[in-house]
Amino acid sequence: MNKIAVVTGVGRLKGIGAAICQKLAESGFDIFFTYWGLYDEKIHQEKSDPDQLKALLREKGVRCESLEWDLSAAEAAEQLFDAVQNCFGFPSVLVNNAAYSTQTHYKTLTAEELDNHYYVNLRATALLSATFARRFSGKKGGRIINLTSGQSLAPMPGELAYAVTKGGAEALTKTLAAEVADKGITVKAVNPGPTDTGWMTPEIQKALIKRFPRGRIGTPEDAARLIRFLASEEAEWITGQVIHSEGGFIRG
Repeated sequence: MNKIAVVTGVGRLKGIGAAICQKLAESGFDIFFTYWGLYDEKIHQEKSDPDQLKALLREKGVRCESLEWDLSAAEAAEQLFDAVQNCFGFPSVLVNNAAYSTQTHYKTLTAEELDNHYYVNLRATALLSATFARRFSGKKGGRIINLTSGQSLAPMPGELAYAVTKGGAEALTKTLAAEVADKGITVKAVNPGPTDTGWMTPEIQKALIKRFPRGRIGTPEDAARLIRFLASEEAEWITGQVIHSEGGFIRG
């Protein structure tokens, strides 16, 4: 029987979440993914298309289901894993890819906007990870993989709430890894660096490409290949690490 992976924040075919699902499916994982259409339409101006992604994944010979789920709700983690268990059984891999991001600056930061970031980027990540760890009953092979954006490497002016909450996810990764090691679960985080998921204008691409030694910008598939490895048995000795897989991106 295939192993099962849960991937959150998979609303857009051009996004990192969709690429992660495809790479894991190619490795034989059954996939259960979540999305939140209201966010994609508001922030990305795109409609979620879970049915199209499900069809692509099922063509790879694996089972796939999805759920439109508001991860900012306090009970979301428990209810999500109930749904996954009822559908497939308990997963061995959790990828916390969902994120909330808007432009915020100290001059305009509000409690509401900070809460919007916190509920998804940190609280949901922590609760999903804790729920996964509590319910995991295997002797080894559990994987929790968080997505970050290099908050520990450099400041992110204009993205204050996002930087604060995603930085918290890095701290969570290190401490939780120590707590759940005896359960056979590894915890790591991946920073894919600037990745073209459709948000980059030609002007942004032109400015960024000069800072990549390889002469190209990161793609969702770059992050997905690394996450596929971290989800595998070969990566069992890697835990408590934040891996900056940025293609040599030059900051400053």
